[in-house]
Amino acid sequence: MTDAALPGPLTQADELDSPARRARRRLFKRKAAVFGLVVLTMFIALAVLAPLVVPYDPIATSWSLVRKPPNAAHWFGTDELGRDILSRVIHGARASLLAGLISVAIALGIGVPLGLLAGYRGGFIDALISRITDAMLACPFLILAIALAAFLGPSLGNAMIAIGISATPIFVRLTRGQVLVVKAEDYVEAARALGNPPWRIALSHILPNILPALLVQATLSIAAAIIAEAALSFLGLGQQPPAPSWGSMLNAAQRFLTQAPWMAIWPGLAIFLVVLSLNLLGDGLRDALDPRQR
Repeated sequence: MTDAALPGPLTQADELDSPARRARRRLFKRKAAVFGLVVLTMFIALAVLAPLVVPYDPIATSWSLVRKPPNAAHWFGTDELGRDILSRVIHGARASLLAGLISVAIALGIGVPLGLLAGYRGGFIDALISRITDAMLACPFLILAIALAAFLGPSLGNAMIAIGISATPIFVRLTRGQVLVVKAEDYVEAARALGNPPWRIALSHILPNILPALLVQATLSIAAAIIAEAALSFLGLGQQPPAPSWGSMLNAAQRFLTQAPWMAIWPGLAIFLVVLSLNLLGDGLRDALDPRQR
């Protein structure tokens, strides 16, 4: 064998070209995912900076400004109590985005450990967790969230808990399925043969390898959670007045669709853009994190 047949030393560029860098390059090559990321970042920035950027107090009423159409002073118009809709849409982003993030965090915090336990241990524990998961999945996600929110009582916090519990079976099933695949890999068998305890194998060898799938599902689930929060607030089970929420704004707007359609257009458009951006970003992450992509 000649020297030319031997592989050359790794260059600095090769060493720096980590899987994370390659995934990021693949993500930013997808224009739809970049668009979703930009729109989502814009809404997050508005939600965080809401007290600084809103032109008016979102709960201040004015009977002289009731149901005014969009104009120079009130770009999105005003509602049935004379409140500025632009200010309420921006502040409503806080409730919707917070509900989406916390709900999915609850689902991850419950679903991932249960999925790891069921997939790794198997046997009776796996059967029990799987049957409970199947029973919960038999009920539509939104119907289960409404039932739980009605049981817990109307508030944004209870709505987050209801949505989080309703989304938990999705993460249990996903995690369990991923664990069943990963635990058969050679490096997991080697870790088991070296005498590593099950919890260390699950946390150090299995969990890091299923994180990409969990990240994609979490992104898509935040979009579903935002829709669910809007539905619960629309039904009076989420954010309570006078605090703004996109769902409660749509509830108030339904009585004035013909006289003041702008009351429904802007919160509806906000929900559409955020959910669309999360779905585009989720699809982009799925492609970027796919190990078959180069």
